[in-house]
Amino acid sequence: MRLFAAVLPPDEAIRSLAAEVDRLKRLPGADGLRWTGRPGWHLTLAFYGEVDDTLVPDLSERLARAAHRTPPFGLALSGGGQFGRGRALWAGAEGDLRTLALLADRAEAAGRKAGVEMGEHRRYKAHLTVARGREAIDPGPFVDALADFAGPAWTVAELALVRSNLPRSANAGERPRYEAVGRWPLGASG
Repeated sequence: MRLFAAVLPPDEAIRSLAAEVDRLKRLPGADGLRWTGRPGWHLTLAFYGEVDDTLVPDLSERLARAAHRTPPFGLALSGGGQFGRGRALWAGAEGDLRTLALLADRAEAAGRKAGVEMGEHRRYKAHLTVARGREAIDPGPFVDALADFAGPAWTVAELALVRSNLPRSANAGERPRYEAVGRWPLGASG
């Protein structure tokens, strides 16, 4: 199954970002982007890709330990940016980014120790993808519009293991579906 570890923002943070994305969709050039759906919004900590079912129990156990060793921390969705010369537009985060990065490192280590092929380590960049484009666009107006975005703060209290179900049809509007297959409370929250 296709898996990743993530922080799932609460409904209040999602509603705030959705209002901002609705404004972005009215900007010139917005129809050239494929906007991600609210049910799938998350902050990826570690992407595992296709994971053999036999590795999932060990991965889950290691993620539970990583969550237990990490204290709850404050976070808010804020600002934004782009990757790949305008091929991906994202909302950023502010708050205790140091603990968020620590949790991401622990989630990556959990995958490696469980035998998941992780590829090359990359420095963690907190982001929530809101749109993608098949071709490069001028991201400037979108990034500028996101610059002042500040969502409500919340306390991150759990780590989630999420399954990504990719579209199976040729329908251009079909999006991946995400389901949490495991959730573990952080440190003192559990």
